[in-house]
Amino acid sequence: MTHKIVYLILTISLFLIEIGIAIFPTTHFIRSYFGDLLVVILIYCAIKVVVDSEPKRLAIGVFIFSVMIEMAQYFRLVDVLEIKNQMLRIIIGTSFSWVDILMYFLGCVAIYLIDVFWIRRNFCKLD
Repeated sequence: MTHKIVYLILTISLFLIEIGIAIFPTTHFIRSYFGDLLVVILIYCAIKVVVDSEPKRLAIGVFIFSVMIEMAQYFRLVDVLEIKNQMLRIIIGTSFSWVDILMYFLGCVAIYLIDVFWIRRNFCKLD
């Protein structure tokens, strides 16, 4: 099994978990914080399916992207642009939180460590 398949399996699994968090009743912690931590891992894995980027560079890029989305929430971009589409409002988000940025950071650190110390060591040898 190539490492790209590992990232694909992780991407699909994380996507399904994120849908479950969005659809089914969960605690505030799971929905608000754990979901944010997982979403950056999902983005990282999805990118790794198509681009073999260096882990540190990709983790930093995903973190910067996530902070930019959070800043869009701070400046209420969905309201400024008068976005009415509910799905787009959910994807972009409507409320800023410093804790979200912390969760993005922790998620990026986690996937970086998982990538370097587990995925690369166990699956890249097979490519």
